[in-house]
Amino acid sequence: MSAVAHGIPRHSEARSLIPSSSREEMDTAVEAVSAARSAWAAVSATDRARILGRLQRDFASVAERWVAASAEAKGIPAGSDAVAEEWIAGPYLVQRNIRLLREALEGIARHGAPRIPGPVWTRPDGGVAAGVFPASVWDRLFYAGVTAEIWMEPGVTAEDATRTQAWAYRDPSRRCDVCLVLGAGNVSSIGPMDALYKLFVENRVVVYKAHPVNAYLGPLLAEAFRSLTEIGALRIVYGTAAEGAYLCEHALVDEIHLTGSDKTYESIVFGPGAEGERRKEERRPALTKPVTAELGNISPVIVVPGPWSASDFRYQAANLVSMLTNNAGFNCNAARVILTDAGWPGRQRLMDEVRSLLARVPTRKAYYPGAAARAAQFAAAHPEAERFGPASEGVLPWTLVAGMTARKSADPCYTTEAFCGLFAETALEPSGVADFLPRAVEFCNEVLWGSLNATILIHPRSVEEAARHGTLEQAIADLRYGSVSLNHWAAINYALGVTTWGAYPGHTPDDIQSGTGVVHNTLMFSRPEKSVVRAPFRVRPTPPWFVTNRAATTVAPRLAAFEAGPSPLKALGVIAAASRG
Repeated sequence: MSAVAHGIPRHSEARSLIPSSSREEMDTAVEAVSAARSAWAAVSATDRARILGRLQRDFASVAERWVAASAEAKGIPAGSDAVAEEWIAGPYLVQRNIRLLREALEGIARHGAPRIPGPVWTRPDGGVAAGVFPASVWDRLFYAGVTAEIWMEPGVTAEDATRTQAWAYRDPSRRCDVCLVLGAGNVSSIGPMDALYKLFVENRVVVYKAHPVNAYLGPLLAEAFRSLTEIGALRIVYGTAAEGAYLCEHALVDEIHLTGSDKTYESIVFGPGAEGERRKEERRPALTKPVTAELGNISPVIVVPGPWSASDFRYQAANLVSMLTNNAGFNCNAARVILTDAGWPGRQRLMDEVRSLLARVPTRKAYYPGAAARAAQFAAAHPEAERFGPASEGVLPWTLVAGMTARKSADPCYTTEAFCGLFAETALEPSGVADFLPRAVEFCNEVLWGSLNATILIHPRSVEEAARHGTLEQAIADLRYGSVSLNHWAAINYALGVTTWGAYPGHTPDDIQSGTGVVHNTLMFSRPEKSVVRAPFRVRPTPPWFVTNRAATTVAPRLAAFEAGPSPLKALGVIAAASRG
């Protein structure tokens, strides 16, 4: 879920800005976590689980203030359905992540490794996969029919997959490094979850630099993270690109994790300006420290032709529109290119349903820096683009570029992440289910920029047809994306926590695209290739992130409260609210 840069916001949100940390303050923060390395490394799995239990309570205590601050900064009116987004993308996901980490640490304390809830098997192509979801009755209740598996890199055996779990806890002489985490400004759970991964999965101590766009959350995060700041394992600092650059070069910082754009990554690794460009061309990094990164993506949605009903069209239009409009379009997993079959009779019906719903979804404040300029660039390239909803100062319409051709591979819709409320539709030449999937996969792999996540929408009858030809499983295997999701928006891979989140392996610093390394991954696999989520074509009740769900503002805070302390009573409250959505 990428943010564009660690610079100063171009819009005025004076009450949300926190002054940049001085160099003395940053030095103090880095020195404090560096001094705590040995102490943190010595904390047992049992004691780390206890710390995570305290984190659950402390994050619960700031949840309402966290959501209120985020909604105000993003211009979301009180009582709006969009407030649910901030509950889900903030407290709910962080609390779920903490709970899963706590369970993993308890598993390490008892058995030496987290428990894998599903089978570990060798696929027909020789690759190894592990079933990671569902893991509990709660998963089955809240995510009916959803399963998830993690596929390992080629060459990893089933024994390797389990033997190398939780590698940071297997070596008593393991080194505890200082990691600088550069937080993201668009989704409030990204930075905290990145920090948790480095602390509890990779055994690092962390200096967390809040992003200037949502630095207003810094004091709340400091309050929630106090069990870690008290022992010196975490410090929070503030600043823009200048402070980020200073910290990247700091002698006591051993490694860096970034969520942002590929341009920010290149500036960090190769340096800014013309000199940085020369270094990139010559493959001579200016910074030689390890850098992991989750960057942008042009997220494809492959719509497989099939015998859809009228209600199917309405449901999947809501699915697609939700993938774009969530968080006002400022998500790196937002739907950017919808791939359809030009010969499918349902194509026009689907796109008309998308248009109809886009016209009814309220437009949102374009709170993220540079959105208007990016939208203008796409408008110049596509004057035929359709716009939905009123535009005003600081508010952009939803935008659809429909009927694109697959032959214009250099089109900005295929090469540049819009990072605003804009997506495109591309119709591939008529082919039918058996041929459409491999053609769509080839287009995604060879034309679209990035490798973070991809979604496939496929009707059960089309699943049967694809199974006869073997094309669905082959498509999943061939998609060079770190996350692949069937029928649910691929953002679910980010949300589940037990799955991995990150680019497909293999990007080099001079062609980084969606980044390198993974986060979340609470079962702590050491060599994952991709995560695959499978869901029914339609689910009931309506997922809380759908724009058509009118119970989301009730469901979302109940989900967050459940994750902070699961109980049957809380689960019944979630289910009762969800049934009205």
